[in-house]
Amino acid sequence: MADRLRLYQLVSPALPVGAFSYSEGLEVLVQSGRLSSEQAMEDWLRAELLRGGVAMEAAALAPLMAMLRAWSAGEPEAERQLRSLDRWLLVQREAAELRAQQRQMGRSLVTLFADLGWPLPQVGVPLAWPAAYAWACVSLALDSPEVEEAYLYSWVANQLSAAVRLVPLGPTQAQRLQLKLAPLLAQRGQELAALDPRQHWNGAVGAGTAQLRHAELYSRLFRS
Repeated sequence: MADRLRLYQLVSPALPVGAFSYSEGLEVLVQSGRLSSEQAMEDWLRAELLRGGVAMEAAALAPLMAMLRAWSAGEPEAERQLRSLDRWLLVQREAAELRAQQRQMGRSLVTLFADLGWPLPQVGVPLAWPAAYAWACVSLALDSPEVEEAYLYSWVANQLSAAVRLVPLGPTQAQRLQLKLAPLLAQRGQELAALDPRQHWNGAVGAGTAQLRHAELYSRLFRS
């Protein structure tokens, strides 16, 4: 029970990391007319969960947690491995805006957990969002595959929150989509928990292009 409640805290919209201010390219797709309905939004989310960068990040959570545990135990090689995987994940994101998002959210989460009593073994180490999320899971004694499921669930919830403000998608439609995607989230969580992220591939060319074009929008509600 306590484990589940700690996991709820990580996926809560009240988590102060600023996720609500990013659309990850969704704003571009809506303005261009490519996402204008509930069905289009569902198709987009399913494609990203199957082939997008978020799946690669979820697959990295288990090795990131193992490295963080080893680093906390004083193993000298663990920090180097952690930094390498953290940087590798960051460069998979094509757009400068999205890389800035990953850094900002990661910094906010690491700072929050330091304030809660779980500082990183070395103060001031920058971690992007997936590694910071992995540190939060280590701190709260959470493990796979629940953390992968929660990571994907949180990402979908943030995308739907943005869609309600952009598509326009009604709150009821957004909740219906969250429910419809639950079996896929559970399936992908199980699959990605056992997958080497470096053997995964990011097929989200459309998402990458949309994210790159966000900086060119005349008017913007979101930061990415």
